[in-house]
Amino acid sequence: MKKGFMSVRRKIETQSSMGSSRHSSFYSLKGPLTQQSKAGVVLTLGDHGVAWRNNLNIFITTSLIVTLFFINLNRTAAQGVTDSIANKDAIFARPFILAGSIGKQTTTAIGGYLEGNTNYFVEDGVGDGFSMEMRRFNIFLYSSISSRIRFLSELEFEHGTEEIALETALLDFEFHPALIFRVGILLPPIGYFNQNHDSPKWEFVDRPLVSTTLIPSTLSEVGFGLHGNLAVSGNIFTYEAYLTNGLNDNVIANPENRTSLASGKGVSFEEDNNGSPNFSSRVALKNRRFGELGLSFYGGAYNTFESDGLKLDQKRGLSIWALDANFQIGQLKLVGETAWIHVDIPDNFGQQFGSKQWGMHLDLIYPILKTNLLNLEEVTLNANIRIERIDYNIDDFEETGGNIHDDITAVVPGLSLRFSKNTLVRANYRYHWERDLFGNPAAKVAGFQFGFASYF
Repeated sequence: MKKGFMSVRRKIETQSSMGSSRHSSFYSLKGPLTQQSKAGVVLTLGDHGVAWRNNLNIFITTSLIVTLFFINLNRTAAQGVTDSIANKDAIFARPFILAGSIGKQTTTAIGGYLEGNTNYFVEDGVGDGFSMEMRRFNIFLYSSISSRIRFLSELEFEHGTEEIALETALLDFEFHPALIFRVGILLPPIGYFNQNHDSPKWEFVDRPLVSTTLIPSTLSEVGFGLHGNLAVSGNIFTYEAYLTNGLNDNVIANPENRTSLASGKGVSFEEDNNGSPNFSSRVALKNRRFGELGLSFYGGAYNTFESDGLKLDQKRGLSIWALDANFQIGQLKLVGETAWIHVDIPDNFGQQFGSKQWGMHLDLIYPILKTNLLNLEEVTLNANIRIERIDYNIDDFEETGGNIHDDITAVVPGLSLRFSKNTLVRANYRYHWERDLFGNPAAKVAGFQFGFASYF
């Protein structure tokens, strides 16, 4: 029996950080993996080795365009007011902290969230039956050590105790709202989702594919950097810039037999595999009435190119550019992000390892009913739809010039019932098409999901 979507999805979300142990016969296009090439797996910064200076110039130029856009946006924003919390501060925008302003009260607090789901999926007429899972149980610890120093940590239990991970453990030193120093295990600001991934905030059972299989969320890395907020013509401008250990050789030396940034996540927070930190940054503008638009970059060397002074491979790098949006137009909420990934692939790896990847998702959420229900006030029923597409390989076959496929397109309609901002139940119907490298007729996967999520 073929594996249903959930078994594939679960495999993606719990990818091993072990080296590649099996490879398909497709390697014959360019030859098998060698031990040296495994150690030399890396992605280049930008396409075909674009220099750091060019990437920085593009980033600064685009940031200025975004800034000018929002300065003028205030005049034409739609009616209605969104919350004033920027995505950068999402890790502190949790109910157990928000008794006062964001992280300002001098208290120590404990909180968390839990998430459970049921799934029934069929792939090309063959199903794996009905299943239930306790997907996540996360615990937060917070302390406002002083008026200018705060601590936050997050411990995740996934699928019961199958995976236990420390996702966050950081300290913030606030010299000024525009200048805050952060150090510890942090969440690199790649797109919208990585820092804002708590299940009770989302109307869909599954996380977006672009945010988990291309952008390797949830990505936690040891590092340090600066972030801050600035007022710009009535809008909030936010910035973040960090240096972290980065991804490792498993970006391509992995059992997935494709370029997979999610496989390159480290399983511990020890020393870097190559001594070359990665750089990540996000700039965003939040209009209090309209929403937030952000631009982010993540890049650096990922391969073990040197060991004990011995050169093993050339220094290879990767880069991720992401554009994200969270808009409110009347009662309609739009949340989405798109990402472009560039990877330096060794010549002796097969063409199934894409040097370029792309993906996007767009969620539309609209409240269709607000009422009191069973002594609960202001219960909201939302109608939702998600459209998403990811392409693991947007290169062409060298022999024929034809497109390499390896892509997924999905549509996910659903309903969610919010008993409060912090608790909801949700039901989705997922239908997606998955094509292999050669573009053969797509495998069709469809199924129902029902779940709940709540902060505590």
